[in-house]
Amino acid sequence: MLFTDSIAALSSGHLPSGVAIIRISGPQVRFAIEMIAGKLPAPRRAHYGPLLGRNGELLDHGLTLFFPGPNSFTGEDCGEFQVHGGRAVVTALLAEIGQISGFRQAEPGEFTKRAFVNGKMDLLEAEALADLINAETEAQRQFAVLNSSGAQSELYKAWRQRLIHSRAMIEAEMDFADEADVPGSVSTVVWQDVAALISEVQQHIKGYDKAEMIRDGFDVVILGAPNAGKSSLLNTLIRREAAIVTDEPGTTRDLVEAVLDLDGLKVRITDTAGLREPGGKVEAIGIARARERASSADLVLYLEDMTGPRDEISLPGDLTALLVGTKLDRRAAITGQERERYTLQISKATGENVDTLLELIGSRARAAAGQRGEVLPSRLRHVELLNAALQHLNDALEAHHEALELRAEDLRLASDRIGRLSGAVDVEDLLDVIFSQFCIGK
Repeated sequence: MLFTDSIAALSSGHLPSGVAIIRISGPQVRFAIEMIAGKLPAPRRAHYGPLLGRNGELLDHGLTLFFPGPNSFTGEDCGEFQVHGGRAVVTALLAEIGQISGFRQAEPGEFTKRAFVNGKMDLLEAEALADLINAETEAQRQFAVLNSSGAQSELYKAWRQRLIHSRAMIEAEMDFADEADVPGSVSTVVWQDVAALISEVQQHIKGYDKAEMIRDGFDVVILGAPNAGKSSLLNTLIRREAAIVTDEPGTTRDLVEAVLDLDGLKVRITDTAGLREPGGKVEAIGIARARERASSADLVLYLEDMTGPRDEISLPGDLTALLVGTKLDRRAAITGQERERYTLQISKATGENVDTLLELIGSRARAAAGQRGEVLPSRLRHVELLNAALQHLNDALEAHHEALELRAEDLRLASDRIGRLSGAVDVEDLLDVIFSQFCIGK
């Protein structure tokens, strides 16, 4: 074990709760369990009994588990106390553990950091574990499970191995060209594989937008003139009163955002201020924010009141927009020209075509997120390192007139950048940043 101190933390979330789990890890775990539970349970077998303080005071009755290293989450001796989830109980037990020599309160993500340092997982799997903990939708869960199971690590490991092999072949050709067991002129084969790898990495990097969409959500912004039914539509889609609805134009002055789960995908829907000539400074700010928010949206729903005068549509930027006619229930009939004008006509009052609109949004979100089970770069850190590797690969491939030594060095630098993705190459400066994003007990 690489750590001489032991750590403890509440790992089960907010209190009060039905059950609280206190996790401990480190070289003093066995002593702490024997002192508090009175005995060391058989590995991975729960033991129920009294939990006592140093003076023999009864703290609680609960379950105790022991996971001996290296076959534990952190790779070192671990333990758990499962007690009643009252604040006083948890505080007393943590205070008792803190009195034991060598124990301290764990820092955010320190259990997972120890698992990484002890070789139980790599950086990619650790980041995927954080995504799994934070997953809110089925798509986020599937994406995180895929990466935490090692799919992402295996892809980058295979790329790195190919580069190491290519570099070895180039250096062998330079140093041992006269030896019979060194294939002659391997350069052609090596550079063909490098060119193929460049194409694979470029295609992989393009998938970051899909990963970002799965994690952060498909972004839908509702635009339209005042009283076009924007706030009413938001409330109808999310089935609660998130936005204020009145007959007074300009009621919505700021952005109102809500989240939907459509077929396992996170969809963020934002209501905005009505687009018109502003009647005051506050409304002008709201309209400016609406246009700015729409400029970065994945999909814009532009609503038009079919009972009023036709809007002069002026959408910001090059947007993917659907023109939706509202207040269908107030129209006696829809002309053929109107059917061609609108993507869809809806009625909030009767609910007509609202489900169809949801299905349309869901289909757009699924198309943007791509196929589930696809290995994608899940962090901006990954994209930056992959782009750096790509630059070195291009330098190596395009340097036709440079010495092979320099081209081999570019291959080494590319493999170094890919190795940093999983932590195979020194990344000490990144560890505190990565693991500080975890909760205390993880």
